[in-house]
Amino acid sequence: MAQGAARFAVPSARRLAGTAAHAAGPAGGDGQTMNRVGLVLLLLASLLLAGCASFAPDRVAECVPAMPPIDYDPATGEASTRLSVLTYNVEGLPWPARRSRSRQLDEIGRRLAAMRERGEAPDVVLLQEVFTSAAGRIAERSGYPTRVRGPGRRTPRQDTSEAADPALVDNRKLLKGERFGRLLSSGLYILSDYPVIASAGQPFRRRECAGFDCMANKGVQHVRIAIPGVPGAVDLFNTHLNSGRSSRVGRRRSLRAHRLQVEEVARFIAARRDQRVPMIYGGDLNMRHNDQRFAHFDDTVPHALVHRHCTDPAAGCKVAISWDDDAPWLDTQDHQGFADGTEGAGGTAVTVRPVRVEAMFDAPWRGARLADHDGLLVTYRLSWRSPGPAMRLASLAPAIPLCRSLPAPGSRLGG
Repeated sequence: MAQGAARFAVPSARRLAGTAAHAAGPAGGDGQTMNRVGLVLLLLASLLLAGCASFAPDRVAECVPAMPPIDYDPATGEASTRLSVLTYNVEGLPWPARRSRSRQLDEIGRRLAAMRERGEAPDVVLLQEVFTSAAGRIAERSGYPTRVRGPGRRTPRQDTSEAADPALVDNRKLLKGERFGRLLSSGLYILSDYPVIASAGQPFRRRECAGFDCMANKGVQHVRIAIPGVPGAVDLFNTHLNSGRSSRVGRRRSLRAHRLQVEEVARFIAARRDQRVPMIYGGDLNMRHNDQRFAHFDDTVPHALVHRHCTDPAAGCKVAISWDDDAPWLDTQDHQGFADGTEGAGGTAVTVRPVRVEAMFDAPWRGARLADHDGLLVTYRLSWRSPGPAMRLASLAPAIPLCRSLPAPGSRLGG
């Protein structure tokens, strides 16, 4: 929020907090309603203050330190490299939804930075629920040369679609947060060791949300990265869909919003993705233990899902994570998916396959988890036909130059 806007919002939030304290106090026969109104006003006041959270400007690397490790098989003429992608909901919610989160959020950033120093950090990180200044510091502390934030609090939304169910669009629920407007950003961030050559973000449409989720400008984010030696580029998408019980509205109402947002994600991917290059998506899809949500997503976003792909023993994907049954995709909110490119630079198609899936940040820290989600880390193998072992920088954009300085500490490049 701009400084001038902050001067306006903070007194307003304080007045609301005072009103909330009065409304939540002893009342007559309608005391329960007054308490509910008071709690909602208190939440609104805190979110207005949280809307003034500060975030570092986006930063996009303009060069690459060196070539990443690329393998070449002379018998098959196939070249390949690895790309690791982490999706992580960091639980960066403001008070009173969460309290005392700064230490945990700082620790997440510190750990990512330490991993980069050791050369063990993911190549790309997809973050969700980066709503507060403390959560935003993860992008700075981690040390990635490229950081791109998703839609902000004021990023314009498209009008409600004609497909929206009137039962969701009409009769918005004030005490469930549906009529306060967007008080928080999308909470999305993408960090990358590789340069970004294209990016975009789009909030979900007006009124296509349910419950307290409507207070955030949730949406979907896209970046296209250039990997030295890999023909073309790689498209990446990051999103956070409407929650279920946490939205504090009925199951049917939150389901309507989720369905509309899934359809918006599918349209956004179709519009932004370059079919010639491989694609990876990830995020908090909020489908855990919900067959209806998953079935609609499965029908609408027609790309392979890592959890399903890696259950096949013939897939060659090492599962280093606890899966309890035959349908692990229903046991988690956090997912990644992928699709091959059809024709990269010079007519070379690049395929993408997960070869390892594991959890990150799942161990307790000071007796508790760092966030209410574990990180989902997937390592992919990118492969393509090559005329020989000599590789050159290739990109859909003009060639990205090599940096004159040495690779950043911990970078996988140059190995």
